[in-house]
Amino acid sequence: MKLIKTLLATAAALLAGATVSTPALADITVGITLPLTGPASGLGIPMQNYFKLWPTSIAGEKLNVIILDDATDPTKGVQNARRFVSEDKVDLIIGSAATPVAIPIADVAMESGTVQLAASPIGLPPGKDAWSFRLPQSNDVMAFAVVGLMKKQGVKTIGFLGYTDAYGEQWLKSITAEGEKNGIKVIAVERFARSDTGVTAQALKLSAANPDAMLIVASGSGAAMPEKAIVERGYKGRIYQTHAAATKDLMRIGGKDVEGTFVVSGPAVVGDLLPDSHPSKKLAMDFVAKYDKAYGAGTHNQFAGHAYDALIVLEKVVPVALKKAKPGTREFRAALKDAIEGMGRTVFSHGVMNWTAADHWGYTSETGVMLVVKNGDWALAN
Repeated sequence: MKLIKTLLATAAALLAGATVSTPALADITVGITLPLTGPASGLGIPMQNYFKLWPTSIAGEKLNVIILDDATDPTKGVQNARRFVSEDKVDLIIGSAATPVAIPIADVAMESGTVQLAASPIGLPPGKDAWSFRLPQSNDVMAFAVVGLMKKQGVKTIGFLGYTDAYGEQWLKSITAEGEKNGIKVIAVERFARSDTGVTAQALKLSAANPDAMLIVASGSGAAMPEKAIVERGYKGRIYQTHAAATKDLMRIGGKDVEGTFVVSGPAVVGDLLPDSHPSKKLAMDFVAKYDKAYGAGTHNQFAGHAYDALIVLEKVVPVALKKAKPGTREFRAALKDAIEGMGRTVFSHGVMNWTAADHWGYTSETGVMLVVKNGDWALAN
């Protein structure tokens, strides 16, 4: 009997030792900062809607998602990001959908060694994006599509009306450079703040310059106001908008004044219009079906599509990173970065992505889809 007790005690000790030495699996935590209030809320709210449709686990590990409002305020966005890395110990940061907010978050990502999936086309100096990857297409890629259509339509001169912030500045540089390559010149430039409620003076100056086309650089519901001002001043030329305006809010608020407007977008919002040969058609239609089933027919927009694509990223790279480290550690965060850079050609609802260590933008110049507002809905422009 004494021998049996000794053997049982030894077995129990060995079992306990084995239990202690086996590393416990940790939850995967994602911190998301979005403009749920403020001027860019029309971008953040649809993204939040799709994040709510995410699964509760990835690669067999529990997925924790923390969503905070940055109120379209860079200071608040940085506060959210610092909380994510210091208190919540997140494995990855997503955000913001507002470019001026997402840019300073890149500094937090770099300092902490945490991957940032930016939900806006942030422009960063070389090396500053070491830990930041963009879910949206670059302004250069989208300007390529815009200028391509302008050239076909015989446009020679452009009037520019855009935000005073980083998004507006980046687009001005992109459209100027791409236009000059194709014999198209920006002849008049006017700016306005995201919070402005009117642009009458700017619209008058641009209309007086009478360019062949106007490019408006604004986002979400805020993109309708400047276009209406231009139309009300009697401008009769072609009007173009950027991918930040590729939402139904443009039509809802702009009404008849935005009919015939050309808008560049990723393929996510127009899967049903794409040819069967388009690589993103299947995923674009899947995204729209899931979003509209949850929130109502026709409510999807391209920003929600970025949330759909972010899940594609995680489902591809998390299993790879788990082979090197467990969530909640610096090693796991580094493994996620390496896995994203080595992800290879990956089809998104927004196009074909191919991030590398040298390229944290990823999309090719053929990504942009030119749309036109026709009878209050989207149609392919070309």
